[in-house]
Amino acid sequence: MFSFIWYANQQINIYTNNMENTLGKIISQARKKREISQKSLAESINKDNGEKISPQYLNDIERDRRIPSNYVLEEIAKTLDIDPIYLFLFAEKLPDGLKAAINKKDENTVISAYKVFRKKLS
Repeated sequence: MFSFIWYANQQINIYTNNMENTLGKIISQARKKREISQKSLAESINKDNGEKISPQYLNDIERDRRIPSNYVLEEIAKTLDIDPIYLFLFAEKLPDGLKAAINKKDENTVISAYKVFRKKLS
């Protein structure tokens, strides 16, 4: 499984290094489009322990200085009406459900599925 994760991360890095968008830019643009301040958005986003994220933490995310947890990514996606999968791609993360599914498959099956995914994007 380790070799697949390494391989997948290398491939994702190839795609994301060539993209103009970043996780922070996507979140910032979506927030501004909805005319929501960083403070207001931060007050509506919970961490998995129930605490709110701080405006400074959100600012760091929008400036690509921090990558939030899967839980916070999903909260941001829900609040800004963005498909969480799109944010996970730019965060270079796998959603928890996908991780579980991958763990149930052998390495060759997972790599084949990933190659189909890459081909679809080409």
